[in-house]
Amino acid sequence: MSQRKSESRGLTAELKSIVKTLAVCLGLLWALELTDVLLLDGMLDGFGIRPRELFGLIGVLTWPFLHGGLPHLVSNTIAMLLFGTLVLMWGRREFFTVAAVSTIVGGLGVWLVGADGSVHVGASGVCFGLFGYLLARGFYERKFGSVVLSLVIAISFGGTLAGAVPGLSMPGISWEGHLFGLVGGVLVARRLKKKRAE
Repeated sequence: MSQRKSESRGLTAELKSIVKTLAVCLGLLWALELTDVLLLDGMLDGFGIRPRELFGLIGVLTWPFLHGGLPHLVSNTIAMLLFGTLVLMWGRREFFTVAAVSTIVGGLGVWLVGADGSVHVGASGVCFGLFGYLLARGFYERKFGSVVLSLVIAISFGGTLAGAVPGLSMPGISWEGHLFGLVGGVLVARRLKKKRAE
């Protein structure tokens, strides 16, 4: 087998892996939200993060899987497809590590500083974690490809950061989830850089 054919098959396998991973993740989100909207009248949203309420700690684990309606899920699906694909190009391990850390760090941050009486749901914290990882990886890794990608992401989507700033984000949007999810992604970029250096 020629080297070119081998590389082509490797690339095809990698693309299939990316598509499969995103299809499974997004399929789960869509199945849950359609069930919630069509059968449960939005009751699952009650399992979101409720700041400083003991029961609300459940939401630290569940909030990325719940959404406040289909338009909310559509916007997060687009962000997940974009940023998730780019992170998956480095591997599924990095994708799931960023997703897990941004879920926990973002969830605990929301639980600690979110507004009283609010309920926070949505995968946007994970999306901001992926975004933060892409921004920070170039800074920490200092490799040409990573730096270029970080710069392209910063130039193309830098305005997205407004969603993580109180007073700049749209009303009803969890800037806390965005901010702490972003922090989670940056922490993963920093940690993985240290592990690669060891």
